[in-house]
Amino acid sequence: MWQAIAKTIFGSSNDRYVKSLDKTVARINALEEQLVDFSDEELKAQTLKFRKKLEEGQTLDDILPEAFATVREAAKRVMGMRHYDVQMVGGIVLHRGEIAEMKTGEGKTLVATLATYLNAIEGKGVHVVTVNDYLARRDAEWMGQLYGFLGLTTGVIIPNLPEAARRQAYACDITYGTNNEFGFDYLRDNMKQERRQMVQRPFNFAIVDEVDSILIDEARTPLIISGPTEDKSELYIALDAQIKQLVKDQAALEKANGGPMPEGEGYFTKDEKSRNIQLTEEGFEEMEQRLLAAGLIETDNLYDVENTLVVHHMDQALRAVVMFKKDTDYIVKHDKVIIIDEFTGRMMDGRRWSNGLHQAVEAKEGVEIQPENQTMASITFQNYFRMYPKLSGMTGTAATEASEFWDIYKLNVVEIPTNVPVARVDEEDEFYKNTMDKFAAIAKAIKEKNEIGQPVLVGTVSIEKSELLSKFLDKEGVAHSVLNARMHEQEARIVAQAGRPGAVTIATNMAGRGTDIQLGGNVEFRIDDELAEMEDGPAKEAAIAKIKAEVAEEKAKVLAAGGLFVLGTERHESRRIDNQLRGRSGRQGDPGLSRFYLCLEDDLLRIFGPDTLFAKMMNANLEDGEAIGSKWLSKAIETAQKKVEARNYEMRKQVVQFDDVMNDQRKVVYEQRSEIMDSERVDDVVDEMRRDAINAIVTGACPPGSYPEQWDVAGLKEKVTDTLGLDAPIDAWMEEEQIEPDIFEERLQEMSEEKLAAKIAELPEDTWRRVEKSILLERLDYHWKEHLATLDALRQVVFLRAYAQKQPINEYKQEAFGLFETMLETLREDVTKVLLTAQFRAAAPPPPRPLPDLPQFLTGHIDPLTGEDNSNDGDGSEAMAPLFGTLAPSPVASTGSGGAQTNDPYAGMGVSRNAPCPCGSGSKYKHCHGAQS
Repeated sequence: MWQAIAKTIFGSSNDRYVKSLDKTVARINALEEQLVDFSDEELKAQTLKFRKKLEEGQTLDDILPEAFATVREAAKRVMGMRHYDVQMVGGIVLHRGEIAEMKTGEGKTLVATLATYLNAIEGKGVHVVTVNDYLARRDAEWMGQLYGFLGLTTGVIIPNLPEAARRQAYACDITYGTNNEFGFDYLRDNMKQERRQMVQRPFNFAIVDEVDSILIDEARTPLIISGPTEDKSELYIALDAQIKQLVKDQAALEKANGGPMPEGEGYFTKDEKSRNIQLTEEGFEEMEQRLLAAGLIETDNLYDVENTLVVHHMDQALRAVVMFKKDTDYIVKHDKVIIIDEFTGRMMDGRRWSNGLHQAVEAKEGVEIQPENQTMASITFQNYFRMYPKLSGMTGTAATEASEFWDIYKLNVVEIPTNVPVARVDEEDEFYKNTMDKFAAIAKAIKEKNEIGQPVLVGTVSIEKSELLSKFLDKEGVAHSVLNARMHEQEARIVAQAGRPGAVTIATNMAGRGTDIQLGGNVEFRIDDELAEMEDGPAKEAAIAKIKAEVAEEKAKVLAAGGLFVLGTERHESRRIDNQLRGRSGRQGDPGLSRFYLCLEDDLLRIFGPDTLFAKMMNANLEDGEAIGSKWLSKAIETAQKKVEARNYEMRKQVVQFDDVMNDQRKVVYEQRSEIMDSERVDDVVDEMRRDAINAIVTGACPPGSYPEQWDVAGLKEKVTDTLGLDAPIDAWMEEEQIEPDIFEERLQEMSEEKLAAKIAELPEDTWRRVEKSILLERLDYHWKEHLATLDALRQVVFLRAYAQKQPINEYKQEAFGLFETMLETLREDVTKVLLTAQFRAAAPPPPRPLPDLPQFLTGHIDPLTGEDNSNDGDGSEAMAPLFGTLAPSPVASTGSGGAQTNDPYAGMGVSRNAPCPCGSGSKYKHCHGAQS
């Protein structure tokens, strides 16, 4: 009570913080009259002036008022747009490394130019992160005009961009791109063999657009770069047939039972909340007999270690057949299974579920099965974005997740007031008994609004629901557009015109669409669509003037009809997505209306709603087609949403906890790689590795505190021969009096140094340095990849430790640390073995050639526990070449004494035979230089 009174008198802490920025805004405004008199050249010269001030010791905060005023004046001249005072407040918030929550239509794209320009003056690079490629290209081109006017360079990162172009884009003062592209480039950079191959610069400052979508929704799944493993198509197909038959038999049991089977009975049970499914004991026994009869398992016990692989793929086949639905989770297009992003409704062409799940869905749909993949590099968005020294973001909906932003990213959320008060009316939800009644009522409401010329934007949660509603509207004779994953190529144009009189637009999740819905329509898009073929001249100018007049007239009609009507067909799991949909209406003080239609069969209420809610609704004898609405009902739905949000937060938190363990190891490996790449010589590292390896060999055979008769002399001899390539007289040494392990170690060190010195003498010094560097990097990368695969497997099973009353995360930390230590030991031994036992010969250096690109690996944004993919842009649709083959040393190494000669300068690079030839001819490698080997 007292808090409410204090808030009324003094305002909230957010209000007080925003008010405290008024003085800075006043200083910016005071400079406007002065800058108006500047010529274009004088205004452009401001950038050099600011850089000089920074060199003289001033800070970005010192030059902020003048820099912001400069951007405002430049925007007026270049784009005809002037920043509002509230946009200046948003710019200050972004510069301070906070999240600016601004309503839809308040001009967040323009706000970002203020903080972007100010921070780009330093020349360290600013990354502007968007949710999709369309926005990255659009904003880079649109706002790039402003930056170019002020003397700054702008680049954009899009899928399938060549490495040289990426390097150039990152070298710009300002770089636009999607979260996935930035993350994957970081991972790819740390798979390269030379510093000059890397595309990114050291991190400086990032502004994340739609920050809730990127740092919350998409952050529950890590980015993963993977490569192909062996083909198991026949196994997928065979298991799919077995599972489909099991599902049919379960359906028959349920039919005989008159409904779903009781808990624990039947062949399997499913949990729709977590999208998990598992066989019952009866189901295991049944599958055991069926798989044995089909010859798919080696023993008659499904739990035997020989059958582990089959059991894993059987589980994935069960999930694919029962839990993953066509046209909701994925679509089949051009004989391919394409994932649908649950948050944006977009197709994610080129993205694949992991752990064999995508292959199981391909088998289910009868399309060509692509090989499974192995993780080669991964990182979560949390750990990626926390590497930026300064991070900020903007969105229309962040307040509901403010605690998570602070807990994970240490980002404060600031609500920026609107330039004009919001005039939209948000009505109570309408509640119906079943889906058909609800959709009939929705179609009726849309028809009523359509008849009076009010545009309607309808938000659905799946393609299936969009198409169902489309059928209802067809029956009512209402013309409409459907915006979903099947036709996202036209999405910007459909959204841009959704505010025209009588327009009806059905959209699958409006989150992150990135195009404003302007009442009366969008002038620019109409000009592009209608006058694209017309040549410049008086006729085109007249046509443009006519379009502008028509848009103004149509806007007046829409305003008179009540503005844009936003209709939600279902509540989303997250309140933010509902708020994003609502926020499409009522931009910049326009009138508007929003209303949600719900029913008992909605997933949110069916899965997460309290049982008492269902009971009360059903007992109220709600008639077919009848609707009710109440604050109590809305409160119950909000409670269900909070439950889901809390659960999803815990899932994301768990992902971070597990990745934090790997992140510490990742930092060590990547920092080591950087040091190796930057060093002209690595002989000190190699020498230390050899000494450690010899110490480990001797210690393993002759444990401290043991007697000579307890030593494993035979094992020591074998290890010395295998790893060091030495024929050491160990038996003779054993006959000496007072022999100690230290003496063994000292003598082996001397012999290995002599052998290495002889090898070095056979090659030019610079050649040997390149050999050491190349082998060290290649073996480090190989063992890191194998370590990632081991950690993936560990993460899959560590949760079983909970049955032993142990914390899985603590067990994972302990096991992962031990595995990392083992990896380092193996690496030291492996590098020592290669350098001491391989035969090297000098070869002529390959002809000069441009820097080779990394192979186009399969990239995914994949949940390590469920295999679900949460990517939203497409690149790397095919896994091609194996890892770590981008550069080969000039000398050719082989573990034998000989080695075939080859005229192929790219031999040993690991280039896939079907990949483009590195020489740049455009032919496949196997038809070009690869044909010689």
